[in-house]
Amino acid sequence: PKTDIVFLKVHKSASSTVMNVLFRFGEMHNLTFAFPIGGGNQLFYPRHFLARFVQGFSPRSPQQFNILCHHMRFLQPEVQKVVSSSAIYFSILRNPVQLMESSFMYYKGTSAFSRARSLEEFFSQPYHYYNPADSDSHYARNLMTFDFGFNPDGVVSAKRVQLMLKAIEASFDLLLISEYFDESMVLLKEMLCWDLDSVISFPLNIRDSSTKSPLSDTIVEKIKDWNRLDWEIYTHFNRTFWERIDQDIGRERMQQEVKALRKRQAELARTCLQGIGSVAPKDIKDSSLQPLQHGKAKILGYNLKQGLDKETERMCRRLVTPELQYSSALYKKQFAQKRP
Repeated sequence: PKTDIVFLKVHKSASSTVMNVLFRFGEMHNLTFAFPIGGGNQLFYPRHFLARFVQGFSPRSPQQFNILCHHMRFLQPEVQKVVSSSAIYFSILRNPVQLMESSFMYYKGTSAFSRARSLEEFFSQPYHYYNPADSDSHYARNLMTFDFGFNPDGVVSAKRVQLMLKAIEASFDLLLISEYFDESMVLLKEMLCWDLDSVISFPLNIRDSSTKSPLSDTIVEKIKDWNRLDWEIYTHFNRTFWERIDQDIGRERMQQEVKALRKRQAELARTCLQGIGSVAPKDIKDSSLQPLQHGKAKILGYNLKQGLDKETERMCRRLVTPELQYSSALYKKQFAQKRP
């Protein structure tokens, strides 16, 4: 199995669930993570990534880490300083329409969104709310473009789009699509030579559907126009995603693989979870499994079954531990032995 991995954790694209997969694999195989200095949960985002943001990195004796997966704004020459030259690079994309709607709720406190009561209101006069000079403006426009390291503003020309797509293709081995999450996990498993259980997950950092609202066709078109660069990235890599499946796996085998994955996920849910799945924050009994609540979104979590044997409890707990708690536990474990 491959153990050197760079995951560009694009915001609001099922990336916390992917991160859980990487955390679990790294923990089981005693791999090292490139943690932010001081063990935070972002690599000094929204600044472009620098190797010196990583705990334990020193230019004099460059140490390489197995997995780099915390939020960052991608800058490959710097990333290359902290991982092996044979590392696999991948990321995950989401339809920019759903992405924008999710950001609007989750990042409600940011400059561009805080004063607009709805996306409709925001789009009635976007430049009244959006100022590219604001330090948090990236959440409101072409967020994927921004996370990949590019400028989310400016004129969209065919040439600029081509250069951007070429650059992403040159840096990344695989781009997953969150709308086809199970298919994505099968592709990831194939590329990393992992087993099925390593890529099973329960959806993490998802919000209650009561905070989601359907969008009118007019708004959908406005969102696509506003996030034109993201739209170009998404449509291009959604197409290459299916080309990759046809070329490497074939649709028929993919269907079987997805079926096996869903069956195993259902088995684990029956083993691990109380009830049938995610619950509202107020109903989570174990405070260490409480996900961070953010913006206007209501982020769901899980309850584990009581009375599991030790080994099963450990496995189940790993599957449902929210990102911040998991990250901080792994950080403490990785840097524990260093302190006298």
